[in-house]
Amino acid sequence: MTTPAETTLADFPAKNVSPIEALRLEEMDRSRVFFRVVLAITVGGTIVAWLSAGDPIAKAVVIAGSIASALGAAWILAFVIRPARYDQRRILLPGLPVLLGGIAGIYYWGAASPVSGMLVFGIYFFSLGADSLITTVNYIVIAVSHGVLGLGIITGLIADHGLVRMTSLRLQDRIAIIVIVECLYLFAFVTARLSQRATLRAVIELEHAVRDVAQREALLAEARAELDRVREIGGAGKFSDQLIGSYKLGPLIGRGAMGDVYEASHVSIQREAAIKLLRPGAHDDPMHLQRFQREAEATARIDCPHVVRVFDVGTTSGAIPFIVMERLRGHDLAHELRSKRRLDLAATKTVVDHVAVGLEATHAQGIVHRDLKPNNVFCSDGPSGLTWKLLDFGVSKLGDSGALTVGNVIGTPAYMAPEQARASSVDPRADVYSLAAIIYRAVTGFPVFGGKDIAPLLFDVVYKMPPRPSSLAPLSADIDRVLAIGLAKEPAKRFQTATELATWFASAAEDGLSTAQRDHADELIALAPWDTTLPK
Repeated sequence: MTTPAETTLADFPAKNVSPIEALRLEEMDRSRVFFRVVLAITVGGTIVAWLSAGDPIAKAVVIAGSIASALGAAWILAFVIRPARYDQRRILLPGLPVLLGGIAGIYYWGAASPVSGMLVFGIYFFSLGADSLITTVNYIVIAVSHGVLGLGIITGLIADHGLVRMTSLRLQDRIAIIVIVECLYLFAFVTARLSQRATLRAVIELEHAVRDVAQREALLAEARAELDRVREIGGAGKFSDQLIGSYKLGPLIGRGAMGDVYEASHVSIQREAAIKLLRPGAHDDPMHLQRFQREAEATARIDCPHVVRVFDVGTTSGAIPFIVMERLRGHDLAHELRSKRRLDLAATKTVVDHVAVGLEATHAQGIVHRDLKPNNVFCSDGPSGLTWKLLDFGVSKLGDSGALTVGNVIGTPAYMAPEQARASSVDPRADVYSLAAIIYRAVTGFPVFGGKDIAPLLFDVVYKMPPRPSSLAPLSADIDRVLAIGLAKEPAKRFQTATELATWFASAAEDGLSTAQRDHADELIALAPWDTTLPK
């Protein structure tokens, strides 16, 4: 009877587990059924043996073996009720009495009796398991035990007390029977192992296919969001061809939540620029106006090659605030990830190193970016080569002055820190989380969390861990460890600076984490394990 605490393969659709986890659940299902059958057989076999007229010594052996089998089966059933407790190696020791109980049954009923067929079934069952060591030990114990018993009876070293005895058969017939039984054992073992490998191969192929579909869906969702953002970019905007200060505006080249960005050129000196103006209508909203002014103040305070430079800030004659920034040519990280799906570790390391420098300069000014995401990381192709820069400080937090978002969740859910998703106070460690989320997206091809509905997405950010990175892409355990710390729900357990995250990631990319670093990360993973479901 299935108890409410049990997890079975029937739970697979509801739990949305991965194919590999489903295979593990199927193994647990088989274990429960098998050892319940063992319990029934031991009880029935004990009763039948007690009532039969077999040899008293053999009867005592089979009854003792049946009791041992029942105790071993009961012990194993206690381990297969819950998935977290199941491990095939944990059933090795309690499984030995079950096997020896079967040998005792053969001793009582006879080495040439049909009872040997029960052990063929036991070998096949165990050999379907994932652990090759356990399956091999199981086969060897049964095959050797039965072979020693059979040879001992043939040679007269062991008295044949079985109900079905071989004493009336010719020597060659006795040997043939034992050889046939041993061949059946070997055939059951080999067949089950080949079947297990074929099943595992099919499951892995299925998981890869599901992963590929999920990745395509994630990329499609990102592309749709990007299409909405850039739909009106590239043509003339409302202020094109107008003068803003000493700059003449050109086409619209960017659009954010509050402002539009125009290409511009200085009217008297040859200098390109990008000018961001508060979107028409937004300047009537005091909150939008304050955020825009805060972005101008925040960006102007930072002098770093990895943060977009600001030349000037001001207000047009029509009282519209503007920011004059360097004109960047290149593409953002979102474009890079759409074209390549995911980046290799070397390319990702370059992005992380540059962004970490930009974040350190930002944090040194008492500023928390709060909207770090691939769209706001730009690859500029300038005189000094390719340089990744931070953009868009529109929802940043300056020092202790507040964030203009009290009680509201502001930012991009897929990349925001848990404390930000809770609308709590944030510090630079929120940006560290966002950088870890960018790394996760870059190296796996999946966002940390996805979905269209904001409420469940925010719930996942606050309470859940994403799938293990190495389950989504060919990555090392060290990369898993770094991202586990970078994505920690509690800021105190996270990397405390962007530089620390970048340093750990550089080491992990070469499998160079120290033993102490690995132990620290493994402790954190044990407390907050990765999710086992595939991303949707």
